[in-house]
Amino acid sequence: MSIAVIAIDLHRGHLDPAVATMPLPDAVCTQVINDNEIFFNQCRELKIPIIHLLTQYRSESEILSNPAWQERSKDPNATRKNVGSHNIAGMPGVQVIPELWDERDILVDTKKRYDCFVATDLEFVLKANNITTLWITGVNTNSCCLATSIDASCRDYDVTMVSDCVNTMDGPDYHEMALKVFERAFGKVKHSSQLIQEVKNKLVNK
Repeated sequence: MSIAVIAIDLHRGHLDPAVATMPLPDAVCTQVINDNEIFFNQCRELKIPIIHLLTQYRSESEILSNPAWQERSKDPNATRKNVGSHNIAGMPGVQVIPELWDERDILVDTKKRYDCFVATDLEFVLKANNITTLWITGVNTNSCCLATSIDASCRDYDVTMVSDCVNTMDGPDYHEMALKVFERAFGKVKHSSQLIQEVKNKLVNK
């Protein structure tokens, strides 16, 4: 099967309120974890691989070399004001949420920018496993998920953003806008249950 789930930044740095440096609201954290856990288990049953992309930095200077992020780190009202202290190696946030990890999964932990293809070996992993179709889940809908999905589309992958398995710290308006932008020009947006059913139907009709 040529499908893989690209699970973006489903880590404690966003989704564990006890340690998160850039947290989503508590209720949203619970929803994101629960919905992804159900979806991942269904994918594993169908032998669809889960590839986790994990943000991890060596230092604050490595983060703030991005001018936009440096500007936001100085704005006390920005949702991303803690970007300079987010997911530096050794921090507790740099861990995939345990409920979402399985030893069969693949981990790419060199992500340093919104686009998961930048300076990681993601494309190598995809090519090595003959993956042509990507299902995008994770955080944040309007930054990492959107940037990665658009880049993947431009690289000629067949890309779907999984609507119930992505969310953002920036609120529901930005979540919905990101899905609309992507669906209009770059790929598909579908609920996880629809994707699973489509695969099951294909298996039955073989």
